[in-house]
Amino acid sequence: MNLWLTRIIPDPRSRDARRDTAGAVDLHHRMMSLFPDNLPDPEPRRRLGILFRSEATPAGHQILLQSTQPPDLSRLPSGYGQAATKTLTPLLDALRPGLHIRYRIAANPIRKPGRTTRELYQLKTIVPLQGTAADDWWARQAETSGLRLGTLHSSPLDAARGARRSDRSQVQHHRILFEGTAVIADADRLRTRLTDGIGKGKAYGCGLLSIAPHREPA
Repeated sequence: MNLWLTRIIPDPRSRDARRDTAGAVDLHHRMMSLFPDNLPDPEPRRRLGILFRSEATPAGHQILLQSTQPPDLSRLPSGYGQAATKTLTPLLDALRPGLHIRYRIAANPIRKPGRTTRELYQLKTIVPLQGTAADDWWARQAETSGLRLGTLHSSPLDAARGARRSDRSQVQHHRILFEGTAVIADADRLRTRLTDGIGKGKAYGCGLLSIAPHREPA
């Protein structure tokens, strides 16, 4: 399966771009609008492998969009910003055990306590993880993704939030940015997790794992 990565640099003068980057629900709808809207599949985001991440950069802001088919960038509103798509096939083909990589992911680390634990400690159904607990969550996810972690740096991000258009119910996904270095232990498992995404909230900007080769110091 091919994967495509699209980098969008929103123009801050665009009202559409400002609105989309301010809310996870609006950005979800914008990303989905770049693909065919007549798919018979009840879960088109999953079928098309659509994952995205909105992030600040030293030069401003960017949106990274990953998918199993290239998006139609002509569907972006006029003046929305700059956008370009490239294939990730060469990167995926180059993955092998022992390869050192850099990684980055904005993920939604959570746990779901059992009923007895919830009642005993008066916890909610879903508990966002912070600090060491969140780092431990990512370490487990990395291992099941075919990675052996080298370094791990984590920092909290603003939650992915917004109101659903259908019923105005609120969406909110706690997010933490994990980045660092790792060594590939299982390349096939890593390819699968790169395609599928990791954790919850994938429809709203969580779970896109980005990697790049990393040369260890001599």
